[in-house]
This record gives sequence, C-alpha cells and structure tokens, in this order.
Amino acid sequence: MAQFQFVMRSGPTPGVVFPLEGEQLTIGRDSSNGVAINDAEVSRKHARLTFQGGKFVIDDLGSTNGTFVNGQRLAGPVVLKAGDVVSLGEQIVLMFDAINSDAGATVAVSRKAVPSAPPAQSYAQPSAPAYSAPPPAMGQKRNMTPIYIGVGALLFVCLCAAFFLWVDATYRWCVFFPFISGC
Repeated sequence: MAQFQFVMRSGPTPGVVFPLEGEQLTIGRDSSNGVAINDAEVSRKHARLTFQGGKFVIDDLGSTNGTFVNGQRLAGPVVLKAGDVVSLGEQIVLMFDAINSDAGATVAVSRKAVPSAPPAQSYAQPSAPAYSAPPPAMGQKRNMTPIYIGVGALLFVCLCAAFFLWVDATYRWCVFFPFISGC
C-alpha cells in the first residue's frame, strides 16, 4: 500500500511534510484546507487534489498566481507521479512523493502538517531549481556608466602625467608655474 505526501522544498516552512489522506483535498491559504499554506502567493482555495484509481490528480481552482507541475502551468487536471514538483505561484515549491508502507503496520498521522527533516536523497530531484531568474534578453544593454567613468579617470591621469613629463623635459616650469621659487 502506498501513502502520499507533499514535502515543502521552498516557502514559509521548508521541510514540512503534508500527509495526503482522503478522496479529495484542497490546497490553499485558508486553514480549513487539507494542505494549508499560509503565504500571500497562495489563494484561499488554490488547487484541488482528487484520489482516483490509486493516484492523486491535481487541478487548479482558478488561483491568481497559478499552479505548476514540473514547471508547466496547469490548464486542466494532471495525474501526479512520485518526484513531481508542484509549485504554487513562484515561491512555494512542493515535492510529491509516494511512500510504500507495510499494510500490517500501525501508522498514526495528524491531519495537520508534520515538521520533519528533509527527505533522503532517494527522491527524484530536479537537477536545477524549479524557478530561476530569466537570462538577460538578447541585445539587452548593460549599464556602461562605470566603464566610461573608469576610462575617463585613467585618461585624465595619463594626460596629467604626459603634461608634467613634457614640462620637465622642455624646462618650462617657470612658464607654466611662475609662482615657483627660483623662476
């Protein structure tokens, strides 16, 4: 028999485990949800999980920031597989996992989220973060002001050095600096 859970990878409480029990659960900010995540990016009733044929199916409930599975925004119901990454908006990332258990074992689980250590490395984890900042657009200009200031300062120092070398080489100290004693 398999039990299912979400493990929060990023969000307000990383590492928290949400056991998934029952035929239908809602995910959202409201405390009445089966998976309650108190974060501004999560709608009150954000998504619905339905247990069908031994698998969980997730569907967005018209949330403002969207529900994503493995980086793809949901346009309809999607069957979840162990290792799938479910994101609510851009900041909340949950890992869906199936836990095989002994049918004869007694298991007591709370309906509330159970804090735990992050799961072992046996889970299928994406090689890159689910969300990363987009690369700069092609042809996007960089701020060149610091470069112009640096080149200008270097040019100024070089010109000053060249001027003083020329004054010294041509013995024109008294022409340019008559206030110097001995002129």
